[in-house]
Amino acid sequence: MICPKCGSEVSEGSAFCTKCGAALGANAQQTNNGMPQGAPQPDAQQAGNGMPYGSQQMNNGVPPYGMPQQPYMDPKDHTAEFDPKDVSDNKVMAMLAYLMGTIGIIIALLASRESPYTYFHVRQAAKISVVTVLVGLITAVLCWTVIVPIAGGVCVVILLVVRIISFFQVCSGKAKEAAIVSSFGFLK
Repeated sequence: MICPKCGSEVSEGSAFCTKCGAALGANAQQTNNGMPQGAPQPDAQQAGNGMPYGSQQMNNGVPPYGMPQQPYMDPKDHTAEFDPKDVSDNKVMAMLAYLMGTIGIIIALLASRESPYTYFHVRQAAKISVVTVLVGLITAVLCWTVIVPIAGGVCVVILLVVRIISFFQVCSGKAKEAAIVSSFGFLK
């Protein structure tokens, strides 16, 4: 069998062409962007970008590989909200909040009161510190069990890794919310 669209040879009984994807045989009767003949057609603007819904350019509203897509914007990344000069001037103070724990938080607050960038990282470091203290308290209260001290130790190590990741994000001039602790509602 020969594909009527691209002229490629296709095995007998195939529903679609393996080269161009054109419908063959019984499927060829469904034209009009995959809609049966006589079916109402969706609005041309429905798929966005002015392309008809279900067209080959926009496969059911999803652009095929190679077409430009909207870039993914991380909702926890606030880097664009800060002035680049503020970021470069106060990067060291923001690093102190993660490096030195509670003392670093206090030093960063006192040294850069007017910096929104430093204040953002002070809040993130404070969240990590609060969760670390809570994990320590729960572990101390339930130390007579076997599993809670082990789980508490694992949680403290995880929080240390989160603190290190946040520190390196400050080094690169980013302002991302700290992983894991940013999802806790009581720390907003």
